[in-house]
Amino acid sequence: MRAKLLLLSSALLLSRCPAALAQTTTLVNPILSGFYPDPSIVKVGPDYYLVNSTFAYFPGVPVFHSQDLKNWKQVGNVISRPSQMDFMGDRMTRGLFAPAIDYHNGTFYLTCTLIDHKGNFVMTAKNAGGPWSDPTFLPEVRGIDPSLFFDDATNKAYVIYNSDPPDNKPLYSGHRSIKQIELNPQTLQTVGEAKMLVNGGVDLSKKPVWIEGPHIMKRGDWYYLYAAEGGTSVNHSEVVFRSKSALGPFVPYEQNPILTQRDLPPGRPDPITSAGHAQFVQGPDGKTYAIFLAVRPYEGNFYNTGRETFIAPVTWKDDWPIINPDSKEVKYAYTANYREVKQPGALPQSGNFAYTLRFDKALDPALLFLRTRDTTSYAFSKAKGLTLKLKPETCGGTGNPSFIGKRQQHLKCSTETELSFATKADNEKAGLTIFQDEKHYYFLCQSVAAGKPVIQLFKSTADEKVPELLAQEMLQSATGKVGLRISADNDTYSFYFAEKAKRWKPLKEKVNAKFLSTQVAGGFIGCVFGMYATSMGQATTNTASFGQLSYEGHDTMYKK
Repeated sequence: MRAKLLLLSSALLLSRCPAALAQTTTLVNPILSGFYPDPSIVKVGPDYYLVNSTFAYFPGVPVFHSQDLKNWKQVGNVISRPSQMDFMGDRMTRGLFAPAIDYHNGTFYLTCTLIDHKGNFVMTAKNAGGPWSDPTFLPEVRGIDPSLFFDDATNKAYVIYNSDPPDNKPLYSGHRSIKQIELNPQTLQTVGEAKMLVNGGVDLSKKPVWIEGPHIMKRGDWYYLYAAEGGTSVNHSEVVFRSKSALGPFVPYEQNPILTQRDLPPGRPDPITSAGHAQFVQGPDGKTYAIFLAVRPYEGNFYNTGRETFIAPVTWKDDWPIINPDSKEVKYAYTANYREVKQPGALPQSGNFAYTLRFDKALDPALLFLRTRDTTSYAFSKAKGLTLKLKPETCGGTGNPSFIGKRQQHLKCSTETELSFATKADNEKAGLTIFQDEKHYYFLCQSVAAGKPVIQLFKSTADEKVPELLAQEMLQSATGKVGLRISADNDTYSFYFAEKAKRWKPLKEKVNAKFLSTQVAGGFIGCVFGMYATSMGQATTNTASFGQLSYEGHDTMYKK
């Protein structure tokens, strides 16, 4: 009896001692793997909502939800209806640049740039997962990367954005400014004239370039303006200024930048580079964290996974924020002193993982179309999976081919599907592509050659009508199901097919992956594995069915 009383007393003491119940969460970087650049985040009560750029992919601007900054579930897309906008005629690296999400008085706000067209806009929603309103364009906001700041002290709202240098006369290449203009949050119209807050960057005499991705936050008596500087590549960084007023003047921190990886040894193992474009947020533990973009190259500045979303802790010193204070290198894991909150039904997003997408009910919101969504071009069923109508458009053009893809999220990974397709025309092809942009992709497909069924591997060329044939093998049957697999291994891709379940045969191995890297292709996007069916310029009624899409990632940095 005495032993039972002692156990009961111990349990009561533990229940009254928060430290005894303390839990930790391991934040694994990137928190969103693959092509999830330009992150922006907002905290609403215990909930976090995060958005990313999608450029000319559709749907546009994914919305993720979390309660622990680790486990993220996509709950919608801001651009979910072609009636809101499409990107027809645009190259894939154009479209939507750098969204920013905010919340004020029961309404979510999203600001973003539609590059090369009408420019900056604002949208609203009552639920972060949508539906979102049609865009309201802001012609007075001339530049890119707009974000909002709601100043409770004055009950005013402002748009902060990258803009032209004074008098639109740059002193050097990359000379930009940060400007601010008031916004009426009810009418979504700007008020008055724009005001310049930062000219050039931290120190104009040093010719700083591409001050962009700005945000303003208030902490205590200080207003902090922070932004990326150096361009979104190896010289990327985050810098900070502060003022006693939201209108400035803003004074730069003497120890800027507060985040960069540009000064680290290039030969370090498993490097994380190009860190910047950050936004601060209060974690569940009350501490400050920074969400930012960075990349994981496999060699030099070669990477195919695009710019990804990372996290790091922030400390405050003399009322200045310092990102990742205990290490010059951004780490692959951080320990946070709060409990983890799982997301039921969410696809994994960080570390190594594997999953299979089935198409018997609906498409996962993370799947991507090129430029718009044509609901007449696909269907899904339990019997056939995803069926695509072959369209004349190809991935080499700027239209809307029959293409539905998922991001490459690891340096080492594989994607496979089971294809059901029959044709007698050599212009009809269906299969898997690994796609960077219109001029940089490989296409593993089933077709015919000289009237015989074949598996082919093509490489894109400057002429979308004449891709280069890299490999071809005969198939035993013109009507049977064929397995297709693309495997990535840092700087190579390998392509396989199987006429019998899991009996994989190599079509061509160790193909140059650098051809699909951002370094070679240029632009701002990452690679996507796509289910793709085309009749290459000719009309057809043929279709191709994909039974499922399986993905597995196994990067070495997570095995150490």
